[in-house]
Amino acid sequence: MTAMSAQGEKTTAPTGPARRAIAGRLSWGLADQAASSLSNFVVGVYVARSLGVTAFGVFSLAWVTYGVVLSVSRGLATDPLVVRFSGVSDVSWRGAVARSSGTALGVGGVIGAACLMVGLAVGGRVGSAFAGLGVMVPGLLLQDAWRFAFFAAGTGRKAFVNDLVWGVALVPAMVLAARVGSVAAFVLAWGGSAAVAAGYGCFQSGIRPRMTGAREWLREHRDLGYRYLVENVGVSGASQLRAYGLGAIVGVSAVGVVRGAELLLGPFMAVLMGLSLVTVAEAAQVLRRAPHRLGAFCLVLGGGQAVAALLWGGALLLMPDRFGELVLGDVWHFASKLIVPVTLGVAGAGLGTGAAAGLRALAAARRSLRCQLSASTCYVIGGLGGAAVGGTVGSAWGVAAATVGGSAVWWLQLRSALRERHHIPIREVRTP
Repeated sequence: MTAMSAQGEKTTAPTGPARRAIAGRLSWGLADQAASSLSNFVVGVYVARSLGVTAFGVFSLAWVTYGVVLSVSRGLATDPLVVRFSGVSDVSWRGAVARSSGTALGVGGVIGAACLMVGLAVGGRVGSAFAGLGVMVPGLLLQDAWRFAFFAAGTGRKAFVNDLVWGVALVPAMVLAARVGSVAAFVLAWGGSAAVAAGYGCFQSGIRPRMTGAREWLREHRDLGYRYLVENVGVSGASQLRAYGLGAIVGVSAVGVVRGAELLLGPFMAVLMGLSLVTVAEAAQVLRRAPHRLGAFCLVLGGGQAVAALLWGGALLLMPDRFGELVLGDVWHFASKLIVPVTLGVAGAGLGTGAAAGLRALAAARRSLRCQLSASTCYVIGGLGGAAVGGTVGSAWGVAAATVGGSAVWWLQLRSALRERHHIPIREVRTP
């Protein structure tokens, strides 16, 4: 008698070669995230030291706005790709990637045009930053789409190389931007170097984004895409509302201070932003091979990230002020006061991403949407309520409390989803 899953597939534990394959894919994922983390960290530090607190706050407003745009693209284009086209045949993958990347490019064109018009209407340093972002959004989103595509195919090495190309292109671009000395110049340098990597992604994959397939892609995956859209925008939209609200309540410089503190946790913030590149694809494969191992996989993933964030935050507390000033310049004096709450917030978020990956792999879009809306609402309330009561420091503590509470909600929902799957009647096949 052989136990079968509800879909009639055997659930066997992974063999030695399978485990090595998983470890290899995760290693490339970590390498890619390290490259992404390093480039994001360098950009943030370079801009902070070059522009000062207030101008860095303006750059940070453009940065968090890009986070919202990225969330729209991932929800509609690349999250469904990872969930439904990880480990499929090459023919299926190539067709899906052409439509998915075309969708990402289309999203970038539409939202980029809107950012450009808003920037031109607003004017000033804020307006020029948003106008520059509008021009560069299509290239930024296409570069991100290639990363998702490569991880879905299990070729994380290509994603790593693509991020290296972006990092190399950043060097001369940032040097030129520093000579100009404006926020808009740094936005254009950051986005322009991403466009170089996006073009290289077309060469790596041998695929051209097919924007004419965007409508078909959205229609085929609307059951996941629109829920993931709301879920993702809930994450980044909450950050954007907190940033805008913090700027209105305390001042634009406070946005730069918070961003400076987040840069100190840069390796983990970057991993959190792009964690689904690796973990959702791997969780989906764990679910196919051995569904009973999914909970443990998610716990190791989230717990490991939380512990690493706490260790890194502890090391930051021991760092001498002169080193902090060397990294962030004048921003360090203010950002160093936020290390403890920001570390706790990142650790809580890291723990929650393990459960989020499991819900995504289960395609439990309703549950994950419910979690994200709840967590995002608490994030905004905690961030803005804390700002009203205690300024920048109060906002950081409010966000930390909201993030830890949100992580608990994610895990409760994953446990419920796993129980539901476990209670699906199991079909048995009798062998003669």
